[in-house]
Amino acid sequence: MPAPLLELRDLQVDFRVDDAWARAVDGVSLTIAAGETLCLVGESGCGKSVTALSIARLLPTPPARYTGGHVLVEGLDTLAMSDKELRSVRGGTVSYIFQEPGASLNPVMRIRDQIKEALHLHRPESADDAEVVRLLKLVGIPAPESRMRDHPHQLSGGMQQRVMIAMALATQPKLLVADEPTTALDVTIQAQILELLLDLKQRTGMAILLITHNLGIIGDLADRVAVMYAGQVVELASAQELLRRPLHPYTKALMRSVPELGHPVPRLTTIPGIVPGPGRWPAGCRFAPRCPIAKPECSAKMPGLSEPEPGRAVRCPFSDEAGS
Repeated sequence: MPAPLLELRDLQVDFRVDDAWARAVDGVSLTIAAGETLCLVGESGCGKSVTALSIARLLPTPPARYTGGHVLVEGLDTLAMSDKELRSVRGGTVSYIFQEPGASLNPVMRIRDQIKEALHLHRPESADDAEVVRLLKLVGIPAPESRMRDHPHQLSGGMQQRVMIAMALATQPKLLVADEPTTALDVTIQAQILELLLDLKQRTGMAILLITHNLGIIGDLADRVAVMYAGQVVELASAQELLRRPLHPYTKALMRSVPELGHPVPRLTTIPGIVPGPGRWPAGCRFAPRCPIAKPECSAKMPGLSEPEPGRAVRCPFSDEAGS
């Protein structure tokens, strides 16, 4: 078996909160193979973005600190790299698309100059207008020769996100990290951006880590899905298996909260309570206070990840009782 493109081993990340350290990511282990798409799903505050930013060590330290574990990109541990070594990983091997394109793009720089900046750093031989036009065409921006002279405020939200994707692709990365890439977009533009990511993956062969809280979008995109809750992975499975037969009570609750087209209901299903913040995790199973099948022993001992069948993992000893 070839080595994975990305491997997280027991990643632990803390943040300084007031006068104490609070853990935000607690023992996350994941792999992504070359050309694979892994979706990382869960509610806001589960640790998805912190996990993703840790891949290229983008979290400022302080207030963050990497307490333990390893992040292996092509076999090399980014947590042990110098700043100089990290420059080749950031953008070169791993590129990011962030949540809010309007906040990520420089408002005083033209689109052309922002894309060229990435090219100058990683592909200086291609840092010209022709390559900028090619990249803008690749992500479906019409009239790229004129659009590249625009400032970000002259573009719609969907166009801004396409520019962000073009910037990420400019370095020809092996792994694209897309952190909630459709959050601020309407549903029509969301579908276009997701279709674009799928098409680009097929054309370039890059791997994708897609972070989302929306289980409704993973069926057509993901090869595998990791579900996070309170800093931990609670379920891992192929996309088809997870959608067909989720195991963890939290995964099932997330799926029940997705409205179905053509099935009107008087009230949408919700998960009671909220995700506990770092430093405020309950004893034992962290989902127990919100879980419909919680037992007294769930609050006494933290369940580990078990493998009920090949290719699947779940952090719940009572998952068979959770219903559908």
